[in-house]
Amino acid sequence: MSAQTPESDDELLLRLQSGDEQAFVTLYRRRQGALYRFVLHMSGSATVAEDVIQEVFLALIREECGYDAERGSLSGYLFGLARKLVLRHLERGRSDVALDTEGDDSNVPALAVHDDPLADMTRRESIESVRRAVQVLPRRYREVVVLCDLEELDYRDAALVLGCPIGTVRSRLHRARGLLLDKLLQERVKKPAIATLKPERCVI
Repeated sequence: MSAQTPESDDELLLRLQSGDEQAFVTLYRRRQGALYRFVLHMSGSATVAEDVIQEVFLALIREECGYDAERGSLSGYLFGLARKLVLRHLERGRSDVALDTEGDDSNVPALAVHDDPLADMTRRESIESVRRAVQVLPRRYREVVVLCDLEELDYRDAALVLGCPIGTVRSRLHRARGLLLDKLLQERVKKPAIATLKPERCVI
């Protein structure tokens, strides 16, 4: 006997819009974690992440939520909504983290998927190290690496979330991976030096 195929996001949304509370719970449990991680990486604040996720799912249950299946997936729509909300929070509070003076990235060649030193390194690094490195990327690079590498959105959905061409997503991702790799390497180089520093024994 074959297992029942899980309902798609669109099927759950239709049930939700018909007043099915269980459909909302299922959809929330399926998508909340990835959206929360995205907002947390973008904002650096658990409070902002919680507020944004609440706003995203409240928007989803409104009669006219604005989702159009012909433009992309529901997951991509939710990420796009979360991005707009987190940018609003960032504009109210803190400015972008440093390095947002990078040049135009439209002509940077895309990095081949099979030639990705970042993926190899991040598998060996602690989640906390990667999170710290992602946090100091410029916003346009931070959001693309979180969407494509950490949350594994495809380029089409990422382009819809960011409101830019797929080619721009690829070039930004290439640049972001390079910056992130540099930061992880710098952190790795610092660790042995820190580990060898021991307090001098005080002789009384």
